[in-house]
This record gives sequence, C-alpha cells and structure tokens, in this order.
Amino acid sequence: IFAAISAATGLKFDIKVGQSYGAVMEAQCAGAADIAFYGVASYLPTHKKGCANLLALAINNGQSVYYSGIFARIDAGVASVKDIKGKTIALGDLNSTSSFAVPVAMMIESGVNPVRDAKAIQLAGSHANVLKALSEGLVDVGGASFESFEKAVNQKAIDPTKIRVVAKSAPIPYPPLAIHPKVAPEVQAKLRDAFENIHKLPGISKDQIRGYGGSKVDGYTTKVSEQEMADAAKMFDLVTDQVKADILKKA
Repeated sequence: IFAAISAATGLKFDIKVGQSYGAVMEAQCAGAADIAFYGVASYLPTHKKGCANLLALAINNGQSVYYSGIFARIDAGVASVKDIKGKTIALGDLNSTSSFAVPVAMMIESGVNPVRDAKAIQLAGSHANVLKALSEGLVDVGGASFESFEKAVNQKAIDPTKIRVVAKSAPIPYPPLAIHPKVAPEVQAKLRDAFENIHKLPGISKDQIRGYGGSKVDGYTTKVSEQEMADAAKMFDLVTDQVKADILKKA
C-alpha cells in the first residue's frame, strides 16, 4: 500500500517492522516513526499520550471491521469458552487487539479468569505463532484474528480439520493507520487525499491495495472517528493493566 501511495504522491517511505507492538508505540512517541499500523488496543494509549491521530482505515466489502476469535484443538475437549478452565492457552503480543485484548476479555466475560483458571499461558508474540502452537499441539486454546486464521489455512501453515472455532468476537474496527500530529499539515493532507482515492487513481492496480497483514482490501477511508475507536475499547475494558501484568507473570 505504501508503494501505491508513493506512486500517487511522490512521498517516499522508509518501512520498518517492529519487534513488538510496544516497540512501535514507543517509536512513534519518540518521533522515530511518523506513521504506525497497529490495532485499536495499541492506538488508544498512543493517541492518549499525544503521539498519534487517525489517518486511514481499510475498507473491504463496504466495512472497516474484522473479527477476533478463540480457537481450540478438536481433541482438547473445548466446546465453549467455559471449557477453557484447566487448559493451556496461547496468546499473541501483550498490546495486540485481536490476539490478546479481545480474546482475554471474551474469557473474562464468560467467567474464565486466564490467570487463575488456565493450566498455563504462552505469550507467542504473534497471531501466526499462536496458530502454529495450536496446530502443533503445544497448547489447547489460542486467541487470534479470523483474518490470520484464514491466511494460515490458505498458506497451508495449519490444518483446519484439527481446529475448531470456540467463540467469535463482535466487530472490531480495522487496524488503523495512525500519524504523528507533528507531521506537517500539508503532508497529512496529501496522505489523506491519496488514501481516500487510492482505489481509483490511474496506474494503481487492485493488487497494490493491501491492508493489515498484506490482505487485499477494496480501498481506504479517512473519514474515521476517534469516538468509534474509543467505543471499541469497551470490548476489552476488563483487560486492565493489572490483568496484563498477571498474565505476563503467569506466562
């Protein structure tokens, strides 16, 4: 997508991949990153610190949403979220929306305290690692996005016949592109115009219009609401800093 935006605007991008969401958040607040691509759970605290504002959200099939899920091995005996008690769980990055915050919130809402009730917790660091651990029988249950699950299946990285969907989340706002407020206003305006119109600009192929994780999307919108992002936080407001610290300690 940044190659397409570069072709449309003449702006050049230096792309870096962070080792964690925390590293990306810190880089943006330190002024080492002008733009970041991460989930709502990473955006909100970064925005609160004054380091990020919404830039654009991908659109697919007329929507800017995706879904998180709790998955289990078929042979793990987990038919519902309540069955997770006594099982081993894999989660992604501590600041991930759909491989940590939302799955943990879904467990807590169903009366499962991961710290107290899980046999063990593994922080795998990414959706792909969660699904790999699940597929290889290293854990019983895992939290990941449905996009990551579908991608792993399509790439034959996991065997879908060995895994069942235990629970699917409510719609989550698509991972936002966020820009540092100190980026020059004229550059921000140019970026917003390019993202808003990228799907109809000459010389840009549909294959170039990619979203988070490289998946194909229809386009982008810059008409995004800070309130919508704030409302999304209600999905995981049970996942407090103390809950995170307790899970980290158990893991």
